[in-house]
Amino acid sequence: LSSFALPPAHSSPHSSASPLAPAMAASGSFDTLLNFTVPLDVQLLDSCVNTVYSGDPATMAGAQRVLSELQERIAGEDAAGALNWFRVDMILETAATSSTTKFYGLQILENAIKFRWKTIPAPQQAGIKGFIVNLVIQKSSSEETIRSEKVFMTKLNVILVQIVKQEWPHNWPSFISDIVNSSKTNETLCENNMAILKLLSEEVFDFSRDEMTSAKAKKLKQSFNADFSLIFQLCEYILGHSSKQSLLVCTFQTLLKFLNWIPLGYIFETALVRTLVYNFLPVPAFRNDVLACLTEVGSLDIGTIYESLTGEIGAAYDSCFEALFTEVATALCVGVGGSPPPMVPLDTDMAAAYNAGSDDDQTFIRNLALFLTCFFRQHLATAEKTAQANPTLLQSAMSLLVSISHVEDMEVFKICLEYWNVLTSDLYHTECHFQPPPQSALVLTPATLAPVASARLQLYAPVLSKLRVLMVSRMAKPEEVLIVEDENGNIVRETMKDSDAIIMYKTMRETLVYLTHLNYDDTENIMLEKLQYQVDGSQWSWHNLNKLCWAVGSISGAMSEEDEKRFLVTVIKDLLGLCEMKRGKDNKAVVASNIMYVVGQYPRFLRAHWKFLKTVVNKLFEFMHELHPGVQDMAVDTFLKIAQKCRRKFVVLQVGEAMPFVDELCLNLRQTILDLEPTQMHVFYEALGYMVSAQADVETRDRLLIKLMEWPNQMWEEILAQAKQTNGETLVEPSVMKQLQNVIRTNERIATALGHPYTVQLGQIYLPLLDVYKAYSERISSTITASPNAAMVMHTSGVRAMRAVKKETLKLLVTYIERSEDNELVLNKFVPALLDPILGDYVRSIAAARDPEVLILFCALINKLQGLMTPQVPRVFEAILKSTLDMITKNFEDFLEHRLNLFSLLRAINHHCFPALLTEQGNFTLMIESIKWAFKHTERNVAETGLHTLLELLQNVQASQVMNAFYQAYYVGLLQDVFSVLTDTLHKPGFKLQAMILAHLFLAVEAAAITSPLWPQDGTSQCTSNTQYVRELLMQMLSTSFPNLIAAQVTAAINGMFECCKDQAAFKQHLRDFLVQLKEYGDATELYAEERQAELDSKADDLRKRQEAVPGLINPHARQDLEMSDI
Repeated sequence: LSSFALPPAHSSPHSSASPLAPAMAASGSFDTLLNFTVPLDVQLLDSCVNTVYSGDPATMAGAQRVLSELQERIAGEDAAGALNWFRVDMILETAATSSTTKFYGLQILENAIKFRWKTIPAPQQAGIKGFIVNLVIQKSSSEETIRSEKVFMTKLNVILVQIVKQEWPHNWPSFISDIVNSSKTNETLCENNMAILKLLSEEVFDFSRDEMTSAKAKKLKQSFNADFSLIFQLCEYILGHSSKQSLLVCTFQTLLKFLNWIPLGYIFETALVRTLVYNFLPVPAFRNDVLACLTEVGSLDIGTIYESLTGEIGAAYDSCFEALFTEVATALCVGVGGSPPPMVPLDTDMAAAYNAGSDDDQTFIRNLALFLTCFFRQHLATAEKTAQANPTLLQSAMSLLVSISHVEDMEVFKICLEYWNVLTSDLYHTECHFQPPPQSALVLTPATLAPVASARLQLYAPVLSKLRVLMVSRMAKPEEVLIVEDENGNIVRETMKDSDAIIMYKTMRETLVYLTHLNYDDTENIMLEKLQYQVDGSQWSWHNLNKLCWAVGSISGAMSEEDEKRFLVTVIKDLLGLCEMKRGKDNKAVVASNIMYVVGQYPRFLRAHWKFLKTVVNKLFEFMHELHPGVQDMAVDTFLKIAQKCRRKFVVLQVGEAMPFVDELCLNLRQTILDLEPTQMHVFYEALGYMVSAQADVETRDRLLIKLMEWPNQMWEEILAQAKQTNGETLVEPSVMKQLQNVIRTNERIATALGHPYTVQLGQIYLPLLDVYKAYSERISSTITASPNAAMVMHTSGVRAMRAVKKETLKLLVTYIERSEDNELVLNKFVPALLDPILGDYVRSIAAARDPEVLILFCALINKLQGLMTPQVPRVFEAILKSTLDMITKNFEDFLEHRLNLFSLLRAINHHCFPALLTEQGNFTLMIESIKWAFKHTERNVAETGLHTLLELLQNVQASQVMNAFYQAYYVGLLQDVFSVLTDTLHKPGFKLQAMILAHLFLAVEAAAITSPLWPQDGTSQCTSNTQYVRELLMQMLSTSFPNLIAAQVTAAINGMFECCKDQAAFKQHLRDFLVQLKEYGDATELYAEERQAELDSKADDLRKRQEAVPGLINPHARQDLEMSDI
C-alpha cells in the first residue's frame, strides 16, 4: 500500500480542523493511534492528519510517520478485523472531522476493497457495500453537496467502482438496472451516476490489463455489453428530456468512453448521431464534448471491429459514415441541416481566431482538426463518394483543415501535419505512375502524372496547392542547420538540438516530397516566387528566407535531373547574389547558412557538374575563415557531407584541371584550416578521409594518406622527440597534452572515414601510442600514491588531461578495430602489444582511475574477432571482471558507465567465446553471479543486457555437453532470482525477457531435457523427478513470499506455467494474470470456474470431432467403433 497521499491542494484541511490539534501535537500522543488494543480515537486521528499541513517541520514529520505506519499496520492485519477497528463509517459521519481526514479514511477503505476484499466475510462485505451506496446516494442527491464536496464525491465514486469490480455481476447482478432506475428520480443523482458509469467503463475497457486477470476482464466486458441497452436508454432519455447543462456535459463525456466498444447498432441504427449534430453541436456550451464524441465515431475502423464484414452490411455502414460526414461538414461549412449560418465561415482566418479566442474556442479548433483528420484517415473513400454529387463540401472541409494548419500552436499543427502526410502518400501511390527507385528506397523516384490528371487529383488540386504554400512557409529546421535566431533576435550558433523540430522536419520533408511529385511545376513556381520576394526585398526576413531554403533543400531527389539542374542553378544564383547584396554580418551569416544547406542537399547535381562542385567547395573554404558564430561549423559539416557523397570526384583528374582536387588541397591544406577550431579540424580531416577512401589504387591512396597526415604526424614526432629528451617530463605540460588529444582525435576521425586502409597510418604510430598510454598510466599512479587524498587528485586538471589522452587512445583503437577487415592482422599484430599496457594498467589502477573505454575496447575486439579471441578471454576475465565487480557491487549508482560496458562485454564473451567460460569453474560462477547482479539492477539498460545475456547463455548451455552439470549447480538459484525480479515492480520493463527465460527453464524440466536430479541428494528431499521437485519448490517459495495467495491459486499458477511453457504468448498471458493475482488477497478463480470448465470441454469436444474426421488420427484403442457399440 502506498504511503499517505494528500488530496488536491484546493481541498483545504483547515476549515474544520479540531481545536485540540495544537495541544495534541505538542503532547506527542499521536503514537497512541498505533495501539490496536484500544478503540480508535477519531479526534486524535483528525488532529494528526491536520498536523501534516501545519506546525513545525519536526511535528509534521512525526505526524506523517504515524499515518504511514498506521496504513502499513492496517494493510498487514486481517482486513475484516482492521476495518472493524478503523471504522471508516464513524470517521465519515463525525461532523467535526476535517475533509482531509475523511479522504485519508476513504483511501484506506479503497485499498482494503481493491486488494483484500475476498478475505472480508460476506456480511461485512454487504455492510460496506450498503454503507457506500447509501452515502453516494445521500451526497449526490443534493446539488449543493455535489458541488461543494467535489473531491470527496470523486473518491466515493472510485470506491464504489472498486466494489462493483469485485461484486458485479455474480453477487450484484442488478447493478446496472439499479443505477439506471435511480437516475430517473433526481437530475443531480443522475449526473453522479453517469460519472460512475464513466469510471467503470474506464476501469474495464481502458485500465484492466494490469489491474485484472484476463478472465475477470473478459467477464466484466461481457456483462457490460449484456446490460448496455439499459445504459443507452438512459442516455437517450437524458438527451431527450433534460435541459441541465452539467448533466448533459457529463452524459456526453460518459458516452465518449462507451463509443469505442459498444455494438455499432447503438450508434448507427438509432437517432444518436443526428441528435448530437442537430440538437447539440451548434450550442457553444456542448460543441467540444459533442465533437469529441463524433470524432470517436468517425475514428471507428469497421474492418478491425468486424473482420468478416463484407458485402451489403459493409456497404450499409459505409452509407452511415457518409451520412455522418455530410451532416457534420454541412453544419460546419454551410449550416446545421443546410440552413445558414455556418458554424465556421469559410473565409475565417483560423490562426487569428485561435490567437484571439478563449480557451473554449481554442479547444474547439483543436477538436475540429481531430475530427476531420481522424475521419479522413479512416473513411476518406467514403467522404470522396459525397464529392460525386457535391465536390464543394469535401473541398470546403479540406480547405478548413488547411486553414487550421496555419495555427501557430504546435500540437494543433502536428495533428494536421500527420494527416497531410497520410493523404499525400496515398495520392502519390495511387494516382502517380512511377518506377521503383533505383538508388534508394528512401528517395522517391520522380513520378510523372498522366497526360490528364485523374479525377481524384483534380478534386484535390486546389487543396494541394494551398498545402504546398503552407509547407514551404512553415518548414521546420533541419538538423544540419546550426545557425539560428535566439530570443533576442541575434544570429547565433545552436547550442542544443531540438528533437521535436527534427522529427517534424522529417515529416514535413516527406509530405513536401509527395506534393512535389504530384505537381512539380506548382511546387517550383511557389518556391521561385517566394525567392523573388526575398531578392527584391518585399518579404525579406531571416525567418522567411530560412523557411524557404529549408523547403528547397528538402525536395532533393523529387525531380528529374534536368528539372533539378534548372531549378537549382536559379536558386543558387539568386542566393549568391543575395549574399553579395546584403550588408551586415548577421545578414550574410544567414544567407551563407542557407547556401551551405541547399548545396549540401543536392549531391547528384554536384556530381554531374564539376565546375559548380569546385566553386561550391572553394566557397566553403572561404566560409571556414568567417568568424561569425556557427558559420565555420556549418562550412565544415557541409564539406563533410559533400565529401561523403562526391568523394570520387576529388581524387580523379577532371577535365581542364592540372591535378586532382585532393592534390591541390594538399598544397594549401594548412592555409585552408588556419582559422578552424580543433573540433572543426577533426571534421575537416574526416572529410579528407572519405576523399582518400575513394582512391582505388592502393599505392596512390597510401601516398595521399601520408601526405594529408603530414602536419599531425609532424606534431606527433616533435612531441615524442621532446619527451625523449626530457625523460617524459614534457608530456605533462598542459599544452602538450592538449596537442596530443587533438592529434589522436584527428587520427580517430580519419580511421572512421577511411576504414581498414588506415592501417598504414596506425602502423607508424601504434607502438609509440601505447608507450604514451603506459607513461600516462604510470604518472597517474605515482601521483595518486604520493597524495594523501586520492579522490581529490583525480579531479586535478593534470590528471584529468592525462586521462583524456588515454581515453582518446582507446577510442582510436576501438574505431580501427570496428572498421578493420583483416582479423588475423588485428589478432597477431595489434592484440599482443596492447594486453599488458591496457589490461595491466586497468587492474593495477584504483577504481576511480579505471577507464570504462577499456571495457568498450575488449567488447569491440571480441565482437570483431569472435572465436579467435577465445584463448585471451581468461586473461581478460582475470584483469577486468573481478576488479570491475568490486567497483559496482557496492551499490546500484556508482560507476554507471562501467556497469553498462561490463555487462555488454560479458554478453559478447558469452555469444562469441562460450567455450572459454567452461575452462574454469570459478570464472563460470563469477559470470553467473554477474548476470544475476545485472538483471537485478534498477538501471533499465543494465537489467535488459543482463536478461539478454542470461537467455543467450541458457541457449548456449542447452546445446553443450555441460547442460546437466550447469542446471544442477545453478537452476534453482536462477529460478528464484528471476521470479524475484518478475514480482518486483521496479523491473516491470523486463517482463518480456523474464517470461522468455522462465519459459526456457520450465521447458527444460517439462520436456525432460535435464536428466540429472535437481533435488538435493543428501536425503532431505523425497522427490523422484525434476518436475515434482520444481513444483514443490515453487509451491513453497510462492506461498511463503505471497501469503495472500491460497494453496489452490498457487497450484493453478504453477500448473499453468508448466502447461504453457511451449507457447510463449500463452505463457506471458498466464504470467500477467499471476502478477495481477499477487496484488489481491483471497481467491477469485471460483467465480469463473464453471465458465472456464465449459470452455475447456467445448474445446476438447471440437478437437475430438476434428480428429475423428481424419481416419487413423485417433488411437484405435481410444476410438468408439460402430461395430463394437453393441458389445
